[in-house]
Amino acid sequence: MPKIYRHRITVPADSIDANGHVNNVVYIQWMQDVATSHSDAQGCTRSLYEQLGSSWVVRAHRIEYLKPAFAGQEIEILTWVSNLQRTRSLRRYRFQNDEGTVLARAETDWVYINAASGRPCSVAPEVSQAFELVPEEEEPRE
Repeated sequence: MPKIYRHRITVPADSIDANGHVNNVVYIQWMQDVATSHSDAQGCTRSLYEQLGSSWVVRAHRIEYLKPAFAGQEIEILTWVSNLQRTRSLRRYRFQNDEGTVLARAETDWVYINAASGRPCSVAPEVSQAFELVPEEEEPRE
């Protein structure tokens, strides 16, 4: 699998807010969805996490909105793992239209937890070895 995961979507009408563009909360849902899809593609499925007795939870999201997105628009979401520490991981995202115009940049600080206790624990080797890190100098250019 490539280090940078790419996922295409067509913006559904129910993602549009009173201002006529994609609601900011929708971006957060897309971030979670594409992170899960990337994890699944790397073999880190819900089943594996259940076997390991672990999960990921969000510590913080950061989003910078640059241009609006509209219903029916094709968007490509790029995501990659920027760093992986003992109990945490920083994942970055880029939302762009078909012309390559960046609509939003985002990142999520994920914490790896023991599913039974809810407390942070060391990332399992099966998980840490599944993702190739993308250092800042290799991140997609705008």
